[in-house]
Order: sequence, then structure tokens, then C-alpha cells
Amino acid sequence: MRLFVAVVSLWFSSLAFAIQSQHYFPEPVTFNPDIPTPESVLGYEVGQWHVRHDQLVEYMRVLAQKSDRMTLKTIGYSHEHRPLVQLIATRPDRLGKLETVRQQHVNNISAEQPLGDTPLVMWMGYSVHGNEPSGSNASVLVAYYLAAAQGPEVERFLNDMVIIIEPSLNPDGLSRFAQWVNANKGKTENTDVANRLHNERWPSGRTNHYWFDLNRDWLLLVHPESQARIAQYNRWMPNVFTDFHEMGSNSTFFFQPGIPARKNPMTPQANVDLTKVIAKYHAERFDKQNVLYFTEESYDDFYAGKGSTYPDLNAAVGILFEQASARGFARDTVNGKLTFTNAIKNQLSASLSSLKGASENKVALLAHQRQFYQAYQKLADKDDIQGFVLTEAKDKTRFNALLKLLKAHRIMAYPLAKDFKAGNTQFDKEHSYYVPLNQPQYRLIRSVFSRQKSFDDNTFYDVSNWNMAWSFNITFEAVSSEWGLKYGETPWQEPAPLRMRNLTDAYAYAFAWDDAKAPVLLQYFLANGLEVRFADKAFSVATDSGAKRFEPGAIVIAKGLQQSDNWLEVLRSGRDKTMVELSAIHTGLSASGIDIGSRSMHKLIAPKVLLLGGRGVSNTEAGEIWHYLDTELGLAPTIVEWTRLGRVDLSDYTHLLMVDGQYSQLSDKQVEKIQAWVRQGGVLWGQKSAAQWLIDKQMLKGGYVSEKELGKRFEKGPLSYGDMATVAGKQRIAGAVFEVELDLSHPLAFGFEKSALPVFKNSTLLLDKSATPFITVGSYSKFPQLGGYAAAENVERIAGSSFILAHSLGRGVVIGVADDVNFRGIWHGTRRLLSNSLYFGHTIEASGD
Repeated sequence: MRLFVAVVSLWFSSLAFAIQSQHYFPEPVTFNPDIPTPESVLGYEVGQWHVRHDQLVEYMRVLAQKSDRMTLKTIGYSHEHRPLVQLIATRPDRLGKLETVRQQHVNNISAEQPLGDTPLVMWMGYSVHGNEPSGSNASVLVAYYLAAAQGPEVERFLNDMVIIIEPSLNPDGLSRFAQWVNANKGKTENTDVANRLHNERWPSGRTNHYWFDLNRDWLLLVHPESQARIAQYNRWMPNVFTDFHEMGSNSTFFFQPGIPARKNPMTPQANVDLTKVIAKYHAERFDKQNVLYFTEESYDDFYAGKGSTYPDLNAAVGILFEQASARGFARDTVNGKLTFTNAIKNQLSASLSSLKGASENKVALLAHQRQFYQAYQKLADKDDIQGFVLTEAKDKTRFNALLKLLKAHRIMAYPLAKDFKAGNTQFDKEHSYYVPLNQPQYRLIRSVFSRQKSFDDNTFYDVSNWNMAWSFNITFEAVSSEWGLKYGETPWQEPAPLRMRNLTDAYAYAFAWDDAKAPVLLQYFLANGLEVRFADKAFSVATDSGAKRFEPGAIVIAKGLQQSDNWLEVLRSGRDKTMVELSAIHTGLSASGIDIGSRSMHKLIAPKVLLLGGRGVSNTEAGEIWHYLDTELGLAPTIVEWTRLGRVDLSDYTHLLMVDGQYSQLSDKQVEKIQAWVRQGGVLWGQKSAAQWLIDKQMLKGGYVSEKELGKRFEKGPLSYGDMATVAGKQRIAGAVFEVELDLSHPLAFGFEKSALPVFKNSTLLLDKSATPFITVGSYSKFPQLGGYAAAENVERIAGSSFILAHSLGRGVVIGVADDVNFRGIWHGTRRLLSNSLYFGHTIEASGD
């Protein structure tokens, strides 16, 4: 009897949900009563509360258990150890042989057999921005539909496709936002946009744990969420990827195609044509529901590292959806009251129209993927260049990190078999690799090594250059002919750990500062209590492996200074952790240069870092620094919102880091407190608008060109109202790469081998060239533009201006940087400036008083 009651209860529960949910589904749908409804698992109707990530995963797990159409797979974990899951749906007879189906799909891309019986692979990704949650909440309904819906349409979807649902691309951000909204919800609806519910606190749920925008990380793969996704993406090689977002509340609904002139130049026209075909299915569904929408007048498909563009360069069709955001549960807009349930309904509708459009154009989409990859040889043959050769002799960590990233995107790099000269650079076979264009990833290779400066449309939604070699500061040249070029047949593989020498009881140990792991090793030694010195001048000394020259910045650990008996064990464990070579020195007398006991061997102290945050401060730039210090250096910064600065004892800290932000909110008393702390010995770092603020407060000696002043350079001549957008596009620097000339003798430049340094610039802030001697660490070169868009007027003004300034102030030091040295966590070349400021900054003596 109890079993009967339970079955009847479950049936009525499913029936009740089906009735309640007709406002979500455009046509009446019959559901299998044996499949649990979202309401029966969540405890509330979809949209009544914001779903938490754990609830989302639990419902997907239940569906995979109860439905013979689905399986759930964990592909990784977020920074906060939330599972990254894929719910895979297809017809039941395929589920038991998914690996065989996957392999057949991949093999069919290059095969000649008919495509009719091959299943399409469709990947549906929801809410990469955690505070754009209507996508993830809609994924619950999409999953329920695929698991429980009955009828010929859903049967066709499951027959034609393998559907991969990633219900949350950003679990940590989604959970942060859900907690905020749910915690501020009352029983009575409040649509006032001023309500606390609609104004989440800094740093917001848009980003992941370290406050990074994961929709910019598809190419960069800095974070575990992206790393896991791309690994699976390359296993499955989907035909369609749908990317569900939200936009401003006063908008309607957007679906691609976007602005035609702003697609990536490597995206084939066939991709655009297929996007337009599928767009008709969205329009048809929304027309029936009287939903307002727009296409082609906003959003671009240019930056290869976004979720809707990366697939386009990998033989799929990436489709961006943007739903007007309710921000909570309901709010007032210019289009009337916008509810969370309506936002969810629109995302569900776009999901269903995507499934229908993909299914009914299955053969065309499969053919597009096959043609995309079959064309690479012809494209490579017609190209003016044959490939790119790369080299880096000293910093193997940085070089291998680039090669590993290329491999993650199926871009093969091959070791040179003989020395080769390209341009003015000699490429030593021992330290060089070649990336030929004649490989399946031709289009992506062309994109990630782009030097393009001129564009048909100069307005960019995101960055206009993302050259990977520049971001890692790796020397590279394009190869126009492979004549005389010899390279191996086996592509780069991650090297096995080196066998290191035993450490003996030497007079001292030293290591060079040129490897990216050198700061990591130094921080380990300082954190474990070793007495450490750094050399500000070069020296040559006999080591256990022969005579060796150490450049400025070299780190020395002398036995005579150590207070602990286990100092050798600390050396050994740090060395083994980082694989940085330690050289044993058996005498304090150098063959040339300074001696081990020289006054030019400066004492190093473990930095204690205060990172300023809070409303008005760029959470992404703060997150970039936090991530680098924490995950790379093993240094945990103390993050304080500026409103609490008055309650913090600055004397507890050696460094204060300020990123781009609005610091006019700081009171005079807080400013005086910072000034006094610097004069007593603190090291103050300010980048972008923080550097401007430091100049205004007379802490940084220098001048700057305001955005308003720079804009006046574009307002000359007769201009019509219709020119406004064009002028605004010229004024911006959305994201381009420029060349800086470093003063290699400066402590902040220790570890750099070349004075020419590629830097990323995404603001119009310019620091004037300083007339004060010795305080300019780096200036933009005479012809600074390397790649990406910048108007000629801007380039002319940037040339020769200061990039980084540093000087003493009292007993302390102030450092100002025009740009973000750790942009998106991928600019390995310039972030060395930040680590140098942490360890060497206190020794800067150039006066700013």
C-alpha cells in the first residue's frame, strides 16, 4: 500500500510540475512521470529561488540515475573544489558505448564516408558569469526535458545528437551570487533597482574564486575550470557550442550573428552562414512567444579566447545568447517589469531552438567540420609564411609553459634539428622549436601568433591582440620558407624531472634569477627561515660544476649566515620543488665581480603584502595579483577593502599594492597614513589609475596625460553626429601589444635578458616621460605598436612615454606602472616586474624627494 501511495504521489508531483511549467515550455509537453521533476528534488519551482551549484549537481545526478538517456561525468574541480560536471544525453543504446561513439565522431572528421549516420555533438554551456544565472537555472529545465519529455521532437534530438550539458561553467561565481540573492530576498516582491538585492557587494559573482572572468580564459587556460573544459572539448570536438549569458536589464534578448565586420579574420564564412541559418530557429520560436530580440548590432566574435569564438576557430559553430538580467527575482526596466522566471524561460526557449536548429541542419554542420579541417593544407600552401620559430635559452619554465599551452590546444611544436636563422635572430637548435602552419590547427595558430595592426572595423568588444609568444616574452619569427629548416618528427612533450646533484656542506649556494621559478624558490627559502642575499652586481665564481657567471639579481645563501641546522634540508626541498639549479660555492672570493660578503649583497626579507580592494577597485586586476602571489609564489596577500584601511596597522606590512580603481574615495586621513607608511620604509605599487592617483597625491614623481586630454586629439576637423562611434573607437585602446625598452641595470629589471619587452595595454593612461634621472625603469619605444588596434594618434603619443617609474620617498619606495603587468594571469613576461618589486624594491635609491 505504501509503495502504491508513493508511486501515485510521484506521478501527481510530476503532473503538477508539468502543469506549473507550461509557462516555461512554449507548447504543451508530456513528461515521463518516472523521471523526478526539478521541484521534487530542489524543493521549489524553478525560478522561485536561485539554484545553488550543489543543488544543480544533485539534480543532474538524480536524472542520470533515473533516466536511460543520460550519464553524468565529473571532468574536474573548481578552485573551491566544486565538481565540474557534464550531463551527456543521447538515445539509450549509445550510452553504454559513448567512448566508441566519440572515437567514431572524431575519426569521421577526416574520413570520406557519408555523414548521415554520424551523431552530431552539441555542447551547451551555461552561465560562465556567475551573476548571469538565468542560464544555469534554465539548464535544469533543459536537462529535465531531455530526460523526461515524450514525443517525436525529443526523440529526434536524442537520435541525431550527443548533447553535452555543462550546467555551470563557473560554479564558484554562481554559488557566490545565489547566496547573495537568496539571502536578500523577502517574502514580498521588490522591483526597485536601488534595492540591496539588485546591488551585490564587491567583488561580485561574475568571476571565479580568484575574480577572473572565465569567459576570457578559453584560450589562456589559467584556471582549472577552463583546463578541464578544453581537455574535454578536444576529446569530443563538438559541432555546436551554445553560450548562455545575461546583459543589461534594459535590453531584450540577443542571439548571434553579431556585428558582421567584427568576426575573427580566421573564422570561415561558412561558420557565419550556419549561424544565420540557426538564428532563424530562435527567431521563429521567439516570434511565437512575442519576445523582443535583436541580432548583428552588438557583440563581436573577434577575441579567440571567448566561449562563442573559440569554437569558431575549432570547426564548430559557437553561438552567444544574451538575456536581459533580472539581477534578482524581479526589477523595473524600460520594457516593464522583468522577472527571473521570464529570463529563465527565454534561455530555455533559446536552448530548445538551438537543439532543433542543430538537429535539422545536422549534415551541414558535420560537413562544415570536415571541410574546416580538410582545408588546412590548402590554406597553409597559399599562405605567405610557413610557420613560426621560437626560442628561449635561459628560462625553461616560461618556455615550457608556452609550449604546454600550445599543446593543450592541439598545436604541435617541433624541436629544431639544426641551428636556423630567421630575420635577425639566430635560433639555436638546443633551445628552439618550430610551429608549422601545415597542421589541422592552422587557423588557431594564425590567430595566436597574429601581428595584425590594421582592421576594417576598429571597435572591439574585447582585446584586439592575444599573441601568446608576446605574452610569455618568447622570441619568435615568422618563417617564409622552410628551406634550410630542419626539425624533429616528435612534437614537444612535457620534460621529465631533472636529476639534481646532491647538496653538500658548501660555503654558500647560489641560483640565477632568470627562470620563472626563481621567485618561487626564493619565497620558499624566506618562508622557511633562511638568511638570503641578492647581488645587485654581476660576479663570477668557481662552483661544483665549473666557473659560472651570475648576473645581477642572483640569489645567494651563505652557510655562515644561517641560524638553523636544517638549512641544507630546506635548500634541498625547495630545489626539488622548483627544479631550479643550485650551484655550490666553496669560497667567498669571486674570480671577478663582487665577493660573497660584498656590501652589494643585499639582505632579503620575506614580503608581507597588503592588497587594497573594495567597491570601485578592479576586482579582476586585484584577483590577478592575488592568484599570482598565492598559486605561483606561495605568498598569501592580506586583502583589505579600502573602507577598512583606517583600522589596519600598515606597519605590519612591507608592501601595499594598488590596482586600477577609483581612489578619490580615500579620505585625507587615509592618504596621510599611506604617505607616512611609505616614508617609514614601505614599498607602494600602483598600476594604471592607481599610478595616476599617486601622482595627484604627490607620492609618485611624474605627470600623466588624462583620457580627456588624449581625446582632444581626435576632435579636429568637421565631424557629424554619425562619426561619434568611429571617434570613440579610435580613442579607446581595447587591448593591444606595445614594446617597452627596459633599463636592464635597474633592480626591477633583474632577470630580463632583453631590454625590449612586449607589454599589454588596455587603457589610454599615459605617464609622461620623466625628466628626473634614474627613476624611469622602462619607456615605450620609438615605434611601440607590435600588434592589435591603436589609432595612429594614440601610437604617436604613446611612443617615448614612461611605462614604469620607481623612486625612493623617505625611507620607502613608490612604483607606478601605466599598465596591468599580469593581465588575465597570462602575461608571464611582465609579471616579473611585480615579483622584482616584492623582493628588490626596497633597495631602490633613486630619489623622488
